[in-house]
Amino acid sequence: MTHAAPDRPVGPPVPGWTPPPVPGRAPISGRYARLEPLVPETHAAPLFRAFAGADWLWEYMPVGPFADLDAYRAWMHGAVGPGDPVFFAIRNLETDTVAGVAAYLRITPAAGSLEVGHITLSPALQRTRAATAAMVLMLGWAFDAGYRRYEWKCDALNRPSRAAAQRLGFSYEGVFRQALVYKGRNRDTAWFAAIDKEWPALRAAYDRWLAPDNFDAQGRQRQSLSALTAPIRAASDPLLAAAS
Repeated sequence: MTHAAPDRPVGPPVPGWTPPPVPGRAPISGRYARLEPLVPETHAAPLFRAFAGADWLWEYMPVGPFADLDAYRAWMHGAVGPGDPVFFAIRNLETDTVAGVAAYLRITPAAGSLEVGHITLSPALQRTRAATAAMVLMLGWAFDAGYRRYEWKCDALNRPSRAAAQRLGFSYEGVFRQALVYKGRNRDTAWFAAIDKEWPALRAAYDRWLAPDNFDAQGRQRQSLSALTAPIRAASDPLLAAAS
């Protein structure tokens, strides 16, 4: 006696799927920012100066703050190996200063996914066009290379990071409870992601926001990026909605 197989749903096919390449260690340049492969001898000193006096930058990071330049350079030497993660220094082209760091990590070409993390922006870089442009360059490389999913994760208590993810158009996907222990304390992790089918609309929103005519003579935005990306998000962060 045979039994009919149950009708079990499966995901849609992905025709012609080919795993994308691992991110390379080459500069990625745009109008307002350039991502430079992180090199301790080149970038440690200017970054340490840019972060000086802002120990709060490291509050939600697994490392830091660093007591001195030697300690920061030593960490950097350990961080920039040949594998995952792939670190970049962020150069603000409007001021020609190196003022931040970001990395690709959890790079999984077979699944077509990767994450952006280790984002550390100096006070001088925060809330600038260059900071947004750097994130856009990283997104653009990933989706243009063929990745299907681009993740942003942060400590669930890190409201500024959650707000930054949503502003960029990442969709809220929930909180993983007790996901990590770092610096001797618990971390619940908030998850956000953008996927490839959203990329054309996101790219158009970024291009509109970064256009020179979106800023007045004092550099103030005329239209917010949050407003441009809101229609694209599949889900919004309830923490941010509750605060608005």
